[in-house]
Amino acid sequence: MRVLLTGGAGFIGRHVHTQLVAEGHEVVVLDSFRPDVHAHKPAPRPGLIVGDVRDAEVAQSALHGIDTVVHLAAKVGLGVDLDDLDDYVSSNSLGTAVLLRGLAHAKIRRLVYASSMVVYGEGRYDCDVHGQVAPGPRRTEDLDAGRFEPPCPRCGAQLRPGLVEEDAVLDPRNAYAASKLNGEHLATSWARETEGHVSALRFHNVYGPGMPRNTPYAGVAAIFRSALERGEAPTVFEDGRQRRDFIHVHDIATAVSAAAGALSERFTAYNVGSGTIHTIGDVAAELARAYNGPTPVTTGQYRLGDVRHITANSDRLRDHLGWKPTYDLATGLADLLRSPDPAPA
Repeated sequence: MRVLLTGGAGFIGRHVHTQLVAEGHEVVVLDSFRPDVHAHKPAPRPGLIVGDVRDAEVAQSALHGIDTVVHLAAKVGLGVDLDDLDDYVSSNSLGTAVLLRGLAHAKIRRLVYASSMVVYGEGRYDCDVHGQVAPGPRRTEDLDAGRFEPPCPRCGAQLRPGLVEEDAVLDPRNAYAASKLNGEHLATSWARETEGHVSALRFHNVYGPGMPRNTPYAGVAAIFRSALERGEAPTVFEDGRQRRDFIHVHDIATAVSAAAGALSERFTAYNVGSGTIHTIGDVAAELARAYNGPTPVTTGQYRLGDVRHITANSDRLRDHLGWKPTYDLATGLADLLRSPDPAPA
């Protein structure tokens, strides 16, 4: 199979590239080497196209002779401030639209789209009185007062967080989330009109060797690691009890490969998570122990676009594609700590 891998020079992209090649696929990488992620922009070479997916001519050329497209290229992260808003829409929404138009003209009918857990907003919650409910956005007055748990929107009672499934109501709560969900909607439209097939992989918290550090969009594990290497205590927002599903990047790569080799329905969304629940504080504490470093400090600070709890039920991916994760948090973090920093790209 000949695969076009957009964003293939990024953190996740490099691991996906390695996995696809190991399975015998021919891979063409298209990457813009955007300066907020990469230190250098290399010259094109066989198997590497240096260009922006938003450039219709570049995208169309890259699709020549391709069987399947894996679309990872995106501006990632929560967003630093509203000055990022147009960049998210341009990089993610417009970039996906241009690529989909190219797929239609090239008569390519298989797409793996890198989506994200952020399309859900908050995860699943249950009230003892009202059953499953969807809490609204958290209020600044509650967050300022240290009331981080969202209450039942009907009675105000404490909620029990659970595992979110793919048919949950989608409720993006920041610019990145909105752009990722827009990409899913665009891909759905493309699939319907071309009789194409889309697997939308909703990645949960990805970590592992090569994850970017010291950028405004770095993941929390990388931020904690950088602090510990400076001899500083990791600083944990809110009270550190935010529940997440942390998944090793190798397991993400095998999920992408499995989806690339399968023929999905017109559009199928898959959660991609480890199936285990940890808190942000757990990760900080585990890394501090590994470094024999200072005890993490919970600050009570918050980011308005963050959600409280989001953890995955990934049974659909296991059942449909036979995928399963291979790393738990302890072995995954040990693998992260053994790895050197990525060379500047």
